[in-house]
Amino acid sequence: MAKQDLILLALDPAPILDLMDRALRAAGYEVARASDRSGLDKSVQEAIPALLIVGEKFSNSDGLSVSKDMLERFPTLPIILYTDKDSSDLAKAALKTGMSGYLYPPLKIDDIVDEVQKSLARGRRLGDWLRREVRRTTSSLAEKAQISEAERNKLEAIIANIQDGVMVIDQNQNILFVNHAIREIFNINEKEITGRSLIAVIPNEDLKALLVRSTEETLKHHEINFDDGRVFNAQYTLIPKIGAAVTMQDITHFKELDRIKSDFIHTISHDLRSPLTSILGYTELIERTGPLNENQTEFIQRLQGSIQHITTLVNDLLDLGRLEAGFDTGREIVNLESILNYSLDMFDAQIKKKNLQITKSITLEAKSIRANPTRIRQMMDNLIGNAIKYTPNEGVVRVSISIQEDQIIFKVEDNGPGILPNEQSHIFEKFYRATNVPEGVQGSGLGLAIVKSIVDSHHGRVWVESGNGKGSSFIVILPTEE
Repeated sequence: MAKQDLILLALDPAPILDLMDRALRAAGYEVARASDRSGLDKSVQEAIPALLIVGEKFSNSDGLSVSKDMLERFPTLPIILYTDKDSSDLAKAALKTGMSGYLYPPLKIDDIVDEVQKSLARGRRLGDWLRREVRRTTSSLAEKAQISEAERNKLEAIIANIQDGVMVIDQNQNILFVNHAIREIFNINEKEITGRSLIAVIPNEDLKALLVRSTEETLKHHEINFDDGRVFNAQYTLIPKIGAAVTMQDITHFKELDRIKSDFIHTISHDLRSPLTSILGYTELIERTGPLNENQTEFIQRLQGSIQHITTLVNDLLDLGRLEAGFDTGREIVNLESILNYSLDMFDAQIKKKNLQITKSITLEAKSIRANPTRIRQMMDNLIGNAIKYTPNEGVVRVSISIQEDQIIFKVEDNGPGILPNEQSHIFEKFYRATNVPEGVQGSGLGLAIVKSIVDSHHGRVWVESGNGKGSSFIVILPTEE
């Protein structure tokens, strides 16, 4: 037997209450009565009626207000408003509230039953539509969740199996994810490390330095070294609202190749210097064996110039090898003004030949620094020599030494051809020469690489500010003795 629909009557005691009760029971409905507001709330909550009939006035409350409150809690519940007399304003208010029916005297049993049936039918249609929408939305969300889960699993599988190490940490440097490569790199045997502090799980000093540097600057490259000789290049990338990602690539092979290349260059350079010195000596002895004609003298001079050029290149390579190996560690108090004067005196002939204007500015407090005097002189010679070499005749070269916040600032400016913006990041590399070098200006491409190594060995920084046709400014910053 089908379950009967429950009709809840929220009407004050009156003949109409009994009439509706009898009429609805006779039509096959189950009927319940609510005598006050608390009873109504309890009945709706527990009995879950199929329809509610509310009086215009019920238990000293306004029927419209009661209906509005019920519909806010149960949007699909059909509610019929009963009033003692017909009123178009009241009918409009009932419809605006969201009620499904409206009854007023004179009433017959058929009128009551018909209105109840129509309201129940509208309620069922609304319920069916709502259930369909819920199913459709739920199905869509489930499908999206399934797709999202599949995509997440696919992404995790990709990251887990790539050869580069990948770890993701939150804003407190706790581990969110590490792939298999990271576990192998740091030999992590623990199964569950998610949520733990990165430093507690991986107590590597270079990794700690990476995290410290990441708070001070934008970090793209950082080397992580291991006792077994492995070297990894690490990048630190911020992820907004999550934390950061650290990726690592094994560069041990490249480091070994660079070492072999440097050893080879150093060995060849060392072996070349002795025969070059002998050749240069013999070219000087030729003139003592007897008089030379004009052509022979010219050839000897050209030969000597070429040998000196090669010897300079060999010496530069040897210097660079010593600097990169860290052999020049001796430090003493150095008078910068004296070294600068010596350097300018060495270029005096070239300055006069090109009729250059040299301006020099030295702050009194910045006269001395604790450094390697030979290397500081070499750094100044290279920078000043380049400025003189690339500055056109009757041009200007400015040299200054100053102090700012416990740092020595050495600056060399020229009004030469300048350096193209896309080449400025390469000019401190070995053997690199700019593409806009004037014709006839010779160089090995090692001078600025030596400057960079000298500055790095003194824990300083060097960079260039330039533009095509606008001259160049090389700035070196070195820490003071303190």
